[in-house]
Amino acid sequence: MATAEATMDDAPKKRSKKPMLIGLILAVLLGGGGFYATWSGMILASEEHAVDDHAAPGPLTGIAFVPLETMVVSLGPDSGSAHLRFTAQVEVVDTAAADVTLLTPRILDVLNSYLRAIDTASIEDPQAMARLRAQMLRRIQIVTGEGRVRDLLITEFVLN
Repeated sequence: MATAEATMDDAPKKRSKKPMLIGLILAVLLGGGGFYATWSGMILASEEHAVDDHAAPGPLTGIAFVPLETMVVSLGPDSGSAHLRFTAQVEVVDTAAADVTLLTPRILDVLNSYLRAIDTASIEDPQAMARLRAQMLRRIQIVTGEGRVRDLLITEFVLN
């Protein structure tokens, strides 16, 4: 009987998982805090990228908008619509506004060629607008040269 009691007392005790759980929680909290501090610019940010939350937004400077003529593109017979009416403005660096205005006929030619060449199903897909816009912007940037055009703002995209 003494040997049975001795073997029960010699059995290893089950270790607690509490310290490991506390360590895991602390690691996640410290990692998240470090990520937020770096992302928000509180640490490791240069002075030019530092965020000033108390600064009032001022007027936009350094940009200009060049309007493009309204384009009407005929769609194929397999589409549900007959025409696409497209109007946009090009956001440019203000010093390049005159150059981009001079290149407007080339921009319209590139956009017209692109819109006629793409599949009509992709035009009719409402979720394809971002992809179409990115493709058109890239083509405009190639025509005008790097560093002049910042964005393409689509003001009208109507299928009828």
